[in-house]
Amino acid sequence: MLFNTYIFALFFLIVIALYWRMRHRAQNRMLLLASYVFYGAWDWRFLFLLFGSTVIDFFVAQQLDKTESVRRRKCLLGVSLVVNLGALGFFKYFHFFTGEMVTLLQQMGWQVNPGTVDIILPVGISFYTFQTLSYTIDVYRRQRKHVDGFLDFALYVSFFPQLVAGPIERSSRLLPQIRNERTRQEGDFAQGCYLVILGLFKKVIIADTMANIVNGLFSVSAAELTGADCLVAVYAFALQIYCDFSGYSAIARGVSKWMGFDLMVNFDTPYFAITPSEFWQRWHISLSSWLRDYLYIPLGGNRGGRLMTYRNWMLTLVL
Repeated sequence: MLFNTYIFALFFLIVIALYWRMRHRAQNRMLLLASYVFYGAWDWRFLFLLFGSTVIDFFVAQQLDKTESVRRRKCLLGVSLVVNLGALGFFKYFHFFTGEMVTLLQQMGWQVNPGTVDIILPVGISFYTFQTLSYTIDVYRRQRKHVDGFLDFALYVSFFPQLVAGPIERSSRLLPQIRNERTRQEGDFAQGCYLVILGLFKKVIIADTMANIVNGLFSVSAAELTGADCLVAVYAFALQIYCDFSGYSAIARGVSKWMGFDLMVNFDTPYFAITPSEFWQRWHISLSSWLRDYLYIPLGGNRGGRLMTYRNWMLTLVL
């Protein structure tokens, strides 16, 4: 179910019509059901994956708060990391690694006839994986307490506006908005309209138009391309990927505003950055800050000298 489709418009009209007629607890339950319907519209089988990740991390965090044993706490965190990153790695990279292994063996003279395994990538798996991992890691670090209500936590993991394209919300920002009663604020409707219209313009008018140019040029063999063609392809692709991604993020923020939620800004005019460092502070901010706080800084950041800093940069960017 894509944001720029009539079926999503109908889906959201039904949700918002019911939403403001309900009390807080009923709103959350309805949003949870709507989020699972939204995700299940892509492929209902992946609902089990989403639900499984939610159940495991809810109970891992619960047990983390109950134990003082350092060893047990590390084991519990390890369960969350292995399950979530294992699922993410399998679905995203199974075909890549098996394909490269087959190629390598064939070049070494081995006759390999791999069977065909159709692995479909679950939509949004990176986003909800990083989102739920940030929660368990924060509980492990004792930066927050575990959430008592399973259904509220399930909504945090599956909240449909940002489920498939971000932004990746931290539990410290989104969970309080879920657990506390929401009210209509003056200006929310107008701001939501602005964000939705801006997002649709970026996605439908700019990104989809650029996609036609990009697909045409990328389908041509390199020998047939001129220098001008290459430049057009590069810049058209840059516009396409930015407007597609930031457009979706803007729509997510807009529809959330209409329901009283405030999602973080995910893109801040990144192509106006003048250094690579500034670019990564403006591009997909929720992911860049996640990698900084949960990977780069724990690796040592820039505290171990120039060589270790370069190593930490490289590991973070590769991962």
